[in-house]
Parts: sequence; C-alpha cells; structure tokens
Amino acid sequence: MEIEEEVVIVGAGIAGLATAIALRKVGLSCLVLERSTELRTAGAALALFPNAWRALRELGVADKLTPHYPAVEKASVTSVSSGQTRQLSLARIKSSDGLGIRLVHRKALLKALAEELPPAVIRFSSKPTSIGTSPDSSLAILHLEDGTIVKARVLIGCDGVRSMVAPWLGLLQPVHSGRSAVRSIGVFPDGHGFEHELQQVLGQGIRAGFLPLSDKEIFWFLTFKTPKEDLDIGKYPELVQEYVLQKLVKDFPEKYKEVVRKSDLASTTLAPLMFRWPWNLFSGQVSKGNVTVAGDAMHPMTPDIAQGGCSALEDAVVLARNLGEALQKDGKIEFDKNAIEEGLKKYVKERRLRTAGLITGAFLSGWIQGNPVWLVRMIRDNIFYPYLFPKILNAIDYDCGKLPAISSRN
Repeated sequence: MEIEEEVVIVGAGIAGLATAIALRKVGLSCLVLERSTELRTAGAALALFPNAWRALRELGVADKLTPHYPAVEKASVTSVSSGQTRQLSLARIKSSDGLGIRLVHRKALLKALAEELPPAVIRFSSKPTSIGTSPDSSLAILHLEDGTIVKARVLIGCDGVRSMVAPWLGLLQPVHSGRSAVRSIGVFPDGHGFEHELQQVLGQGIRAGFLPLSDKEIFWFLTFKTPKEDLDIGKYPELVQEYVLQKLVKDFPEKYKEVVRKSDLASTTLAPLMFRWPWNLFSGQVSKGNVTVAGDAMHPMTPDIAQGGCSALEDAVVLARNLGEALQKDGKIEFDKNAIEEGLKKYVKERRLRTAGLITGAFLSGWIQGNPVWLVRMIRDNIFYPYLFPKILNAIDYDCGKLPAISSRN
C-alpha cells in the first residue's frame, strides 16, 4: 500500500503532536506516524516555563492545563554536606499574564495535545524502517515495517533521542553525559502537607528534588553519576526504588526519603541522560531539502534547566511559522519545492543558536550543581546560585512568535 501526504511527522510525543497542531493551524495537512500501539503517556511530570506556555497558548492548549497546575514561586536548595539551605525566589519568572513555572503531568500534556487533532491524523503501530527520496527529490519516502510506503512533501523527525531521521540528515548520535536520572511520583492518599515549593537536595555527585503536583501527588527526581552496570535495573521499578533508598539517598533528609517510599512504581523510570554536542547543530545538517527534525531528535539535552519539553514546544511553533510563511502566497498555501527548502532553512537558522545555548546551559548547570569537588561546591554556593543561575533563568525566556493566518487552500 502507498500513501502520499503533505507533511509526515515521525513520532507522537510532545514535539510530534505539537508540530502537527501548529502545521494544521497554518493550513497544512499532516500524518503522524507512531510506532507504539497507543499514545505513549508513561512517565511522571515536567516543568513548563513561560516560553513553553507561550507556545501552548499559540497551539490553543494552555487554558486546558493552567487551571489544574498552580505556578511555582518558591524554591530551596539544601546541601547534605553542610546542612545549609538556600532559599530562591521563582516569583519573578512569569510571562506577562503571570503563567510562570508550572509542573504538569506528562500524561495530561500529551492528552491535551492529542485532543486538538482528529483521530485519523495519528497512525499507530507504524514503525519506519528506512528513508529515501524520489528521483527529483520532491518527495521523502518512508518504508514502514508493515510494508506500507509513505510519500511526503515534507518529512519531520520528532522521533526522540534515538531518532532515525537525525542520522539520515547527518547529525551525530547523542552521547551519554555520564549521569542518569530517576523520576517518579509519590502518592499520599491522605495528603502530603508540603508547601507548593521546589525543594532540592545536593549530595556527593547527586542532585535531587521534589515538587507537589497536587495535594496528594509529589513529583520527585534524582540525577547521579551512573556506573554502567547499574543501568540494567531500569527495567524493574521496584529495584530502582530500592537502589535509590539504599545507595543514593541514605544521608538525605527524611522527608525526601519518605516521598521516594511513596512512589507510584508505574511512573518510576531510570534512564541515562543523553545530549547532543552543541557544535554538531552547526557542523551537521539539521535540514536537507524537505526533511528536518524537531524536539529531542534535534537537540537532546540534560534536564538540569527543565527545557527539553519546553524547547520542543517552541520548535513546533517556529517550524510551522516559517514553513507556513514560505508556502503562503496571497493568503493561500501553494506547495513549491524551493519554498519548502527555504522555510525549513529559516526554521533551522532560528533554532540553532537558541537550542545550542540551552544544551550548554543545561550541561553546565548539571555539572556544577552535582559536582562533589569542594572547590566546585564553593563556586556553586557563592557564585553560581547568587549570580549565574538567575542569568540562566533569564536566558531561558523566549517568545516563539505567532502563527500566520492562512485564509484558504488552492
């Protein structure tokens, strides 16, 4: 069977769903190919900064989520070695309408995005096995595992860290940062009683923290330097929980350990933290003709400034804006091979410096916050948190712009 589509998106994660919504808003028809049998809603939560909320507002999704997730205005950082706690204010990190930083269930975000798309847009159980092009390079051609051939005027890889589209373009494979992350949700049926505040704990090579999602749920995370042999337990959530309690947080405050004990094992994950060398975004091809990438397929980064999901939402709006403007003539969409290529090049140009900076900022933040060396700890406590961290947070702020209005199609 052969299918021909205007735009084909590989991957129905945050980047893929958001990109499909944005492209449809500028008048383009999309097909999203997802290898899983259903929407992949596993996982815990993610923090969304004002830059993400601006993108979600443009996608028409923000108002579905904000009533359920209050803004976070306070944070604290406790050093296990010194016992000292530093208070940080997040109240100033707000967009013009006060959205601020909000912690959101990953499942809720994905469902809110998926609800904006007609059911037929997402084709599940569709695993691409190879990519090619038509003789005149006007079509990208995907061969699926079930034998289906999908032809696309535009192909966008939103297929994550292990993307097949990114290496086809010529981007290097992501590299392991040397650290891994555990994430989960602690469940307190009778209520947890904690303030709505981000509480971080820094140990020997460990950065951990927790933040309430609701009156009965607390998202917790932990990043640490990972012996390779310890990654094998990631398939078994109960072993991950035991590993954290017995080997990683023995000296942590009791309240943190209690949150870990209350973990919902279905939401507990252990995964290596991967990232792309930022210079590869300049030395490698991020678009080729009518093919490009977005989200983790383009810029995998460590979670230390919570910008993985946020930047994927930015990508969606910026890509659709540039492609829509390139194909718009007199308020109508007209497909043209050169216009497609020009629109994707403008998208890449706009995203390269931005995402390279986020990758670098995330890596450096994680390195300095979790480093056990006494000199680095001193720099962290006396220079990084008072002076550098606020500048990083300010640099995160970004406006992805507005989507162009398309009046009709030829």
